[in-house]
Amino acid sequence: MRLRTLVATLAAALALTVAPTAVAGPEPVPSARTAETAPAAPAVFTHPGVLVSASQLDFVRAKVQAGAQPWKAAFDQMMASPYASTTRTPKPRAIVECGSSSNPNYGCTDERQDAVAAYTQALAWYITRDARHARKAIEIMDAWSAVIKDHTNSNAPLQTGWAGSSWPRAAELVKHTYTGGWPNAGRFATMLRNVYLPEVSGGAALTKNGNWELIMTEAAIGIAVHLDDRAAYDKAVATYLGRVPAYIYLAGDGSTPEPPPNSSIDTRDEIVKYWQGQSTFADGLSQETCRDFGHTGWGIAAAVHTAETSRIQGQDLYPQVSERLRHALGFHTKYENGTAVPSWLCGGTVKKGLGAVTEVGYNALHHRLGIGMTNTGTYTEARRPAGTDNYFISWETLTHAENPN
Repeated sequence: MRLRTLVATLAAALALTVAPTAVAGPEPVPSARTAETAPAAPAVFTHPGVLVSASQLDFVRAKVQAGAQPWKAAFDQMMASPYASTTRTPKPRAIVECGSSSNPNYGCTDERQDAVAAYTQALAWYITRDARHARKAIEIMDAWSAVIKDHTNSNAPLQTGWAGSSWPRAAELVKHTYTGGWPNAGRFATMLRNVYLPEVSGGAALTKNGNWELIMTEAAIGIAVHLDDRAAYDKAVATYLGRVPAYIYLAGDGSTPEPPPNSSIDTRDEIVKYWQGQSTFADGLSQETCRDFGHTGWGIAAAVHTAETSRIQGQDLYPQVSERLRHALGFHTKYENGTAVPSWLCGGTVKKGLGAVTEVGYNALHHRLGIGMTNTGTYTEARRPAGTDNYFISWETLTHAENPN
């Protein structure tokens, strides 16, 4: 048994505090973070309430109808995409098999893109009130709920997280705003519960790069909201509160970042290896910064999305994670904006390409909470309108730019 686990076990058994002692071998990593209690799920869930709320979309709809920018340009971009086509044909599969980097790719791209399309059609329905879009969203969701049974191969958890993040967003908007009926809504909910939730719930990828578990957790919390499942919601929040500090560093954590919760990684040497060899830490540095900014952006986006859903549900997680999120956004956009990379960071070279991942966090932290975020603001505004990454990030200038709700 590792020293960290043994000490914790003995302390619990004896009900006393164990002082650090000198040990041979790698230095154990102390926890600088006090225990955080996950808030209970809401007694009654808010619907629609996954990433976007009705009040947020009412704001967007009014801006689009008035031709205001950047919302009108973002809406036009979305409507011109293939995802908004009312002639789109879904491509469901019973078994979606995705290996590393989606190789092999048996239904991986089709599933992700159909899920994005369902969400796109649902947004189009809400903003235009053109029932053709609601019916197309239903057609796509019904096609998959009638067929899919499982995800297989090494990328199954991540693939399920990608698609499982978009599906409940679409289902929430259709089920709770479209009055034309959705006879197979129950079958779709059963699909989420039986095919998706078991794969993404509870940290199946604890020792994978952290964007995996954050994306999976975003899917889990969205599914929990749609299913009105308080136990699944609480489990997702507990996973989230353990993973975010292990993904984004703050100086208050001590000389070494938090290890992934419930993992075997518990020494400084192991953590440095897990953090891509980075041994100097600064506020906002991510576990994947020295891998590349693209994967880091996915992790940050999923962390922000989960907090946004929690806020809509009245169980706001932003107070517990806002410092990490704002530093992570500022740290990475600084280098995207052209700041020279110092020699201590990733050997003086980083792989940029953060992506369109900043709009929701910038709105939540800067526009709602009033936090100064110059680097993030410069980066975000220069890249509007943000489109879709074809995985799980879609149309966030449209839904969240300067949105006060």
